[in-house]
This record gives sequence, C-alpha cells and structure tokens, in this order.
Amino acid sequence: MRTNPEPVKIAVIGTGNVGATTAYALLLSGLAAEIVLLDVNRTKAEGEAMDLDHALPFSHPARVWAGDYADCAGAAITIIAAGTNQRPGENRLDLAKHNATIFRDIIPQVVRYATDGILLIATDPVDVLTYASWKLSGFPPNRVIGSGTILDTARFRYLIGQHFRIDPQSVHGYIIGEHGDSEVPVWSLANIAGVGMPEFCQHEGLTYDDQAMEAIFRQTRDAGNEIIRRKGATYYAVATGMVRIVEAILRDENALLTVSSLAAHYGINEVCLSLPTKVNRNGADHILQLPLNQEELSGLVKSAESVKAAIRALNLDASHETAA
Repeated sequence: MRTNPEPVKIAVIGTGNVGATTAYALLLSGLAAEIVLLDVNRTKAEGEAMDLDHALPFSHPARVWAGDYADCAGAAITIIAAGTNQRPGENRLDLAKHNATIFRDIIPQVVRYATDGILLIATDPVDVLTYASWKLSGFPPNRVIGSGTILDTARFRYLIGQHFRIDPQSVHGYIIGEHGDSEVPVWSLANIAGVGMPEFCQHEGLTYDDQAMEAIFRQTRDAGNEIIRRKGATYYAVATGMVRIVEAILRDENALLTVSSLAAHYGINEVCLSLPTKVNRNGADHILQLPLNQEELSGLVKSAESVKAAIRALNLDASHETAA
C-alpha cells in the first residue's frame, strides 16, 4: 500500500450528522493535515471545529477550522454532505429536487477554488446528486464520486457474516446499482473465503436457504430506514465508509469499492450508479464489468432507469452553470 507523505487538505461542506461525523472520523484516521468545515450555519461549523480541535491531544496533529468557499483552494478532496433529509410524506423525487437546488449553489462555488481536487458526494439521493455534481462542476467523470452502495455492500457483508457466524471481512459480495430501493444484490458472485455461497454451505454441512438469503437482502436494503425509525438518522457507518474512500484516493490504493460514478457498461450511460470501481489518486479510475447473470443484469438496468428518471426531472442540461 502506498503512503501519502504530502500534507493533505480536506474540505467538508455540511456539518450535520454525516458531515460532522465524517470530519471526526477523518481526524481519528490521521489522513488529513487540514480539515476545513463549511456550513450555511457558520456558527454550527465553528462549534464543530472547536469540538474537534479539543480532540487533537488524543489523536493526530492537524489543523481544523471553519471556513468559507475560498478555503477549499488546494483541497485534495471536497466532501459534500450538505442538504436536507427526507421529510415525512416527501418522496425521493421531491428530495432530489430540493437538494439539487442546494447543489446548484454549492458546486460552482467549490470548483471555483478547488480546481484540481476530487468531489466526494454523500448527500441523498446520492446517485442523482453525484450526476448533478458532475454536470454542475464541469469536472471529468473520474473526479466526481458518490458514496454509492459502499454502505449497502458493508451491510450485506455484515449480515451474511452474522448468518454464517463468519467475520464479515472474510465475506465478499456486492450491492450494485442505485443506493436505494432498486439496488441489486450480486448473489452469483458472493463468496466466503473465495468459495461460492451454495458450495460453502455444502462443504460445511450447512443448508443454503434461498429465503434466508432473500431476508438478508431485504435487511440490507431497508437497514437505513430501520435505523432512522429508531434513532432519527444514520451517520457512523456512512462516515466510516467516506473515510475509506478518502483513504483509497490519498494512498493511491487501486481499491475496489462500490462507489457511484458515471456508468459506461452493460449498455447503460448518462447515469451515475454503483459498480465495483478501482479507486486511486485519479478518483474513480476504472469500473469493472462483472459477469452478472440475467436476473442481476435486468435488475441493474431497471435500477439505472429509476435513477435516470429522477435525473431527467431535474432538467440539469437546461439550467446548470458550468465552472470555468
């Protein structure tokens, strides 16, 4: 694994639950020498920066402060976690329109200063807003990345591990497509220690139960809603996933992560969604084309169409500002 010896600045825009927790996880990781926080509520950003500063004696040397868009200059990565959560009675399209309006203000101001960095999007609906960020920024596609299904994939691996009493780090499997209701589990390639799931069960004297596997997927897909129902928001796991993406970029790892980026496989185009992607210093450097079975491929195409419908409703081509 390559290291990153140069001092690194990371900007975090939006200091709500996800943004603030991501900044905290970044501080503990030691990946950034500078972390600048921006929020429409400047006082909130200042309070978060003060709190993080007081953790410095227990963590890694860094400079943490509340800033303005000009402070994004020189940022290797700008994380965007600004926006609103879905309100009761609000559908996904309403949320997309509302947060896209916020992004129309944010993105041009970020790219005015952070001209050479990578945009990393956390705000939901993340696939739609990753596409919007690409359009609004004028950046090449590899430099605009969404958190995508990195969290869904982690939940998937965790739940399979729980079912078989195996460390989830020894479980390999992907959730692809939209981060949302139309996401697709790639059961055909899921494995434990390199052994396919049915074969693993056969060798270990276990029963491979299709209904149990379907329940695992439903729990994966619905986990966010279940957490929100219980505590109001999700942020620990997604913040950890964001830091994992940052790490892969800064350390030039060529790690395969299910981030959201502009798709160009399976006849799918003009949409951002998640597939295993080689992430390195260039950002989303290369998307893998998995050997999907027909059911998985059909699900992925349907997922892409769902995201495309939301993108079309934003009418980005008619009204976006492209940064110089």
